[in-house]
Amino acid sequence: MRVVLDTNVIVAAFATRGLCAEVFEVCVSAHTVIISEHIIAEIGNALLNKIKLPKVIVGDLLDYLRDTAEIVKPALIDKSMCRDENDLPIIGTAVKGQAEFIVTGDSDLLQIKKYHGIEIVTPREFWDHLR
Repeated sequence: MRVVLDTNVIVAAFATRGLCAEVFEVCVSAHTVIISEHIIAEIGNALLNKIKLPKVIVGDLLDYLRDTAEIVKPALIDKSMCRDENDLPIIGTAVKGQAEFIVTGDSDLLQIKKYHGIEIVTPREFWDHLR
């Protein structure tokens, strides 16, 4: 399965043990994680500024993502598609990477539910789908 994990899911996976960490581990080990440099930059900023991880650890985590995920350049998505323009690269990453799912905690993305056959679900909904 091809999956885009939104920034908030990956940051939560690295910050705490819990559902997001489990989803991340399953996706990395058994599926194809699709990511873009846009998402990687957001993750880096969040880990440095919100979680306050040391720069060297953040660098190692970003390198790990680049090594394990398939990196694509996001497709351009019409601005009218969602309320938050910052979410357009997430959708664009999923489209370009031919993902089946976007896993996110972002309410603006979740209200879309489906875009061009890509299901937009919470980590819990994705976990339940895997079961």
